[in-house]
Amino acid sequence: MGNCVVNHWFSVLFLAVWLGLNVFLFVDAFLKYEKADRYYYTRKILGSTLACARASALCLNFNSMLILLPVCRSLLSFLRGTCSFCSRTLRKQLDHNLTFHKLVAYMICLHTAIHIIAHLFNFDRYSRSRQATDGSLASILSSLSHDEKKGGSWLNPIQFRNTTVEYVTFTSIAGLTGVIMTIALILMVTSATEFIRRSYFEVFWYTHHLFIFYVLGLGIHGIGGIVRGQTEESINEGHPHQCAEYFEMWDDHDCHCRRPEFEGQPPESWKWILAPVILYICERILRFYRSQQKVVITKVVMHPSKVLELQMNKRGFSMEVGQYIFVNCPSISLLEWHPFTLTSAPEEDFFSIHIRAAGDWTENLIRAFEQQYSPIPRIEVDGPFGTASEDVFQYEVAVLVGAGIGVTPFASILKSIWYKFQCADHNLKTKKIYFYWICRETGDFSWFNDLLTSLEQEMEKLGKVGFLNYHLFLTGWDSNIVCSGSFLMWPSDFGKEPAQMLSPIFQSGS
Repeated sequence: MGNCVVNHWFSVLFLAVWLGLNVFLFVDAFLKYEKADRYYYTRKILGSTLACARASALCLNFNSMLILLPVCRSLLSFLRGTCSFCSRTLRKQLDHNLTFHKLVAYMICLHTAIHIIAHLFNFDRYSRSRQATDGSLASILSSLSHDEKKGGSWLNPIQFRNTTVEYVTFTSIAGLTGVIMTIALILMVTSATEFIRRSYFEVFWYTHHLFIFYVLGLGIHGIGGIVRGQTEESINEGHPHQCAEYFEMWDDHDCHCRRPEFEGQPPESWKWILAPVILYICERILRFYRSQQKVVITKVVMHPSKVLELQMNKRGFSMEVGQYIFVNCPSISLLEWHPFTLTSAPEEDFFSIHIRAAGDWTENLIRAFEQQYSPIPRIEVDGPFGTASEDVFQYEVAVLVGAGIGVTPFASILKSIWYKFQCADHNLKTKKIYFYWICRETGDFSWFNDLLTSLEQEMEKLGKVGFLNYHLFLTGWDSNIVCSGSFLMWPSDFGKEPAQMLSPIFQSGS
């Protein structure tokens, strides 16, 4: 429990502040629209759903301001790697950027639901009050003229008794943009589920770019000014708490109360999202510029288990251990960019990635490089971007746990360790590394075998046999490879079925 508090106190504090701001903004806006004299007459038609709609709208603006910041990867890499004021505690929180991005998205969905439900009630009450002929205050307010040339000042957006809610929804700026934003949000959220991201990454990738329509719609959503309040001049001429009782005498010259005047609110959403959108546009311009720089593929290696290794060079490319890049192959798809962890060390004169066939795009890429008599496909690279692995050498003991192709960031770390020992780097704080690798197939280990062997030999030369302690585990079984003697198995593990065990096939340092 103590370690959990030490490691996650900043995350808990940050989330508490974020949730607290959401609650504060909602309550503050709710009370404003529930109590303010400016909206007294509006509440006579809509009731408390007016305050619910406006409070949720303010929270939507706040979270829409935040949603793009966690995916500004260049900004996060800058904060993580180059800012002296960015402490280790803060850098840890930057590694949870996508988690916070998802939490903000869930909060947007919650307030969107509240906003939509509240406005469904609002438009129903607008419609009923416009059709009413009972002479009530709500019906009188709803019948105020929409003709500004005649000095009219309307409160109800439904102008005629036979006008339907559906007609107003699809002909008003607020209604149409609201429908577009809702559809875009539903598609983005549903396509971002883990199953779709893993099985149909292209669907997730393309539908997530609907955020452009969401942001544009949000920026102009309030232009129509459907939610209206009484003007300050009108309130000064006749306070609503006093004049509401004499609404039948508003047109009488002898009455001190005059017909109230109303005005719509100016749009405010664009003020919330302007700065993040500009920042994100700058981010995309920077990433586009980097992606257009020429990438030279120096070596292509096909490993077992359909793992493709690409070694590349790019002018001005600089990396740290554990970082990742985005890769695009225009001959396969002009728009798709896929992230891959760098498996090379910063000390090497190239950078490399290992790609395993895990979908249509990766299968097509591997197939393109397997064709011997075809030109090498052109590759575009964006990055690198930082991860938590950058801080691994700041600790005395490091525990590295990888599964399958997920071991790639540790390849970079272990290679860098080898180079640091070669150069006798005295600034290295790390004194011991525990490395665990779990694979489904025996062939997965082959491409990493040479690195582990060279590391072990280097440790023996330097008299640091216990520095690297690694354990490789197998969850599948290939009798042909085992019988050929390619891997060392513990005698006690022979004869066991793969489904019954997690087999340690190679251990060192213990």
